[in-house]
Amino acid sequence: MKFFLDTADVSAIKLINELGVVDGVTTNPSIISKEGRDFETVIKEICQIVDGPVSAEVTGEAAEDMIAEARSIAQWAPNVVVKIPMTTEGLKAVNVLSREGIKTNVTLIFTVSQGLMAIKAGATYISPFVGRLEDIGTDAYQLIADLRAIIDFYDYDAKIIAASIRNTVHVEEVAKLGAHIATIPDALFAKMTQHPLTAQGLEIFAKDWAAFKQ
Repeated sequence: MKFFLDTADVSAIKLINELGVVDGVTTNPSIISKEGRDFETVIKEICQIVDGPVSAEVTGEAAEDMIAEARSIAQWAPNVVVKIPMTTEGLKAVNVLSREGIKTNVTLIFTVSQGLMAIKAGATYISPFVGRLEDIGTDAYQLIADLRAIIDFYDYDAKIIAASIRNTVHVEEVAKLGAHIATIPDALFAKMTQHPLTAQGLEIFAKDWAAFKQ
């Protein structure tokens, strides 16, 4: 399973990338806007830090606008992936872009049908949202399991990026269900390394060692 870092905070990306666990980065307009910096500059900077895929989202709503944006974004770096919203116009754009060899990540997927449509249109990645589905009482884990079963059964090339990951349980569950990737907020990475018993054990070891040296 791969971990993508869900942020546009360059300093956080540099720090967490040093752990050796970051396989890529995902961003969106909301994340980019919080940085208060030029979109293209930020994406290019991230692409220089991380070797893996870096998702940069289009803002247009019509297929022709998305296609034009995507062609431009794809030139920014060899590891850029263009994020496209799950709409009929988005699928039109993905169909064209996939034929041109431009990698895409279809986002805001909440049903098996949406995921299947994105896969059929030629998406490189599909992003079902776990946390947001839980907010409305829907079984997000079943969605992940169903999409993985379909990809395996029909031998599709698309990869599942489990998105809207909010806690360590989300990461653990989507990993067990076969999500190819989880895109994780930077703050959650620190929590994934921690446990009270780990901290307690280190404290005991330190005290024992100090007593031994005395």
